[in-house]
Parts: sequence; structure tokens; C-alpha cells
Amino acid sequence: MSETTLSAVLGDIAGAARRLDVEPQVVEDLVIANRILYNQGVVDAFGHVSLRHPARPNRFLQSRNLAPGLVQAEDLLEFDLDGLAVDKDAPRQFLERFIHGEIFKARPEVMAVVHSHSPTVVPFSISQKTPLRAVCHMCGFIGTKPPVFEISDEFGDGTDILIRSCEMGASLARSLGKSDIVLMRGHGSTVVGKGIREAVYRAVYTEVNASTQLQAIQLGDPRYLTEAEAAKTAKTMDSEVQRPWGLWRTLALEAAGG
Repeated sequence: MSETTLSAVLGDIAGAARRLDVEPQVVEDLVIANRILYNQGVVDAFGHVSLRHPARPNRFLQSRNLAPGLVQAEDLLEFDLDGLAVDKDAPRQFLERFIHGEIFKARPEVMAVVHSHSPTVVPFSISQKTPLRAVCHMCGFIGTKPPVFEISDEFGDGTDILIRSCEMGASLARSLGKSDIVLMRGHGSTVVGKGIREAVYRAVYTEVNASTQLQAIQLGDPRYLTEAEAAKTAKTMDSEVQRPWGLWRTLALEAAGG
């Protein structure tokens, strides 16, 4: 793909890189992550992905309040870990940016966060009988019983169940603990990764796992991965995230006219 065509789809990558003080590849990956998540059906008009600033670990990068499938380089903003935009004149931001800042505070090793409302995952966030569990080798990171965040435990009845403050974000981060994923009752899920490609992989395959698990339940008596199997398969697949990224990147660019 020519630089002219890529720029038409993804925006001014070089300009955004200078503004945010990062390498152009960082900008491209974050924009592409938004496009992949949309193209793979993990997000629609809602949901968001963030990346810890490579040179300033107390900052993170995220787009302005915009549907992920429309994000370009010019839309990326820099935030501190309290969710405050560094640019005081920045356009409107996501209401739930506190998810990202508080997880980055609590988990220094985490470099990327994806929050989504992927449709097959949400039912598992509200079921009190059937937890989401890893069902295949692609999804070992889910484990045998991922945490489910219950916002009313700390903030009572009557919230809109959105993460609107640092306090709420910190509560979610505590629920996440050392896991790679946390479900959010009646809301969706949040996944983390040591890099943006890993986080995107996990977000996509969380939806795949949920769909596969529902089908297995319909067939009856599913046999899930054990804790040992989940841990071993997660370690194996963590080293394979580049392969799907290359495919998903191509598909997302083709869908966007690139």
C-alpha cells in the first residue's frame, strides 16, 4: 500500500508522532488497533483501546471520543493516569477513560487496555450460573473463572454502571487483580496486554471464546480447559499474536478503502 493511500485511511501518522513524541509505528499501531477491533466485531460505535506512552509510563494514549472504526492519527490524545488530557484544549474524551488510567496505575507491566461491549461476552457478565471459561487453546488467557466486576458492591444501586471517575476505575482495577480480563456486569469486559497487539488479540478471542462456549453449552456437557492447560496455552499463544495482527490489519485497511 502506498504512503498516500495509507495516509488517506489512517491520517497524518508522522505529524501525530511528532505531537505525541513517539515513533510513527506507535501511532499506526494504535490507529490500526481501533480499526481492527471494529472490523472484527469487538466494538461498534462504542468501546476504546489505549496504549501506555512508551517514553512516559505515567501517561497513556487514546483517541478522542469517536467511534473506533473512524479513528485517524489526528484523533489521538495524551492523558495522565488520572484521565486528564495533557492538552487543555483537547476535544471531548471518552467518559470511561478512567478504566485505562487506573489499570495502568495498578499494573505497571500492562502496556495496553481494551474495553468493549462485545455482544457474546455480555451474557456471561450477567449469568449467575455459567461463568465465562477458556474453552480452546486460543483463549487460555481467560482462565477458569475470570473476575466479574460488580459496580454496586462499592457504589450502590442507581449508577449508570459506567466507569466515570478515578475511584470507579480503581475499583475495577482491584477486581481485575492479576488477571488478563475482567467482565463487567451488564456492561462488557476489559482486557489487558503487555503490548497493543496482545491486548487486541485477547479482545478478539474473548468474543470468539464466548461464542464457542455458548455453542458447546447448547450441545451439552462441555469440557473446559483445566487451569494447567489454560496457563500453558496462554503462554504459547502470547508468542503468536503477530500472525493474526498482520491478517487483521490487512482486512481492516481493505474494509476502510485502503
